[in-house]
Amino acid sequence: MASVTMSYLHHLEELRRRIIVCAIALVVAFAVAWIFAWDILAVLKAPAGSLTLNYMAPMEPFLVRFKLALFGGVLLAMPVVLFEILSFVSPALKARERKYTVMVMVLIVAFFVIGVFFGYKVIMPPGIRWLFNVAGGQMNPVISATQYVSFSGWFMIGLGASFETPVFIWFLVVLGVVTPQQLQKHWRWAVLVILFVASVITPDWSPVTMALVAAPMAALYAISIMLARLTVRRKTAAAAAIEAAGMES
Repeated sequence: MASVTMSYLHHLEELRRRIIVCAIALVVAFAVAWIFAWDILAVLKAPAGSLTLNYMAPMEPFLVRFKLALFGGVLLAMPVVLFEILSFVSPALKARERKYTVMVMVLIVAFFVIGVFFGYKVIMPPGIRWLFNVAGGQMNPVISATQYVSFSGWFMIGLGASFETPVFIWFLVVLGVVTPQQLQKHWRWAVLVILFVASVITPDWSPVTMALVAAPMAALYAISIMLARLTVRRKTAAAAAIEAAGMES
């Protein structure tokens, strides 16, 4: 009983330590992003062309800078937070599963960056132009800085998260939760989910930009199935090799 209690307390202490590390990483990343907040804003404004942002209240410049620092801080601290989460759960995994944790972390960061870059370069410029053109020259834009930062920040985070599909599915296959056959069988449901997500995260809800978002997500799902098959094939081959070695001995 005492050993169980000590083990429980040890896990709580490790959890506390890792939460503190994550909090420190977020605070430091927030401070760095706060310093470079207006540079971040200039980058966010680029897809909209020569856009002038306005503020409507005395507190708004502070809130805009706070949001920029928050978005930037989360992105900068994400690798540290992911590493701490995976390090905490890895002892509960089998040795075969534990060796994938570092690879998973690298893939999560890589696919997220690719998704953000894709949204920034490919989706946002035509999406914003389409939204402005809807006015038909009958209205002049007075864009709130707070609304624009929220709009662009959440869109890129949403698209970056949607690009995690192959990593998420691949990890489920490694853990044996799903199989390639199940993924292929339910592809119609996957397409419906992809279309729903695309309709939620696109900035203008136009069919063109929705297609630009949905097409890479569908391609990523197809890549997930191929990765799943490759993973299962390698697991099967490794299990067969171990069984053959056991029979020989």
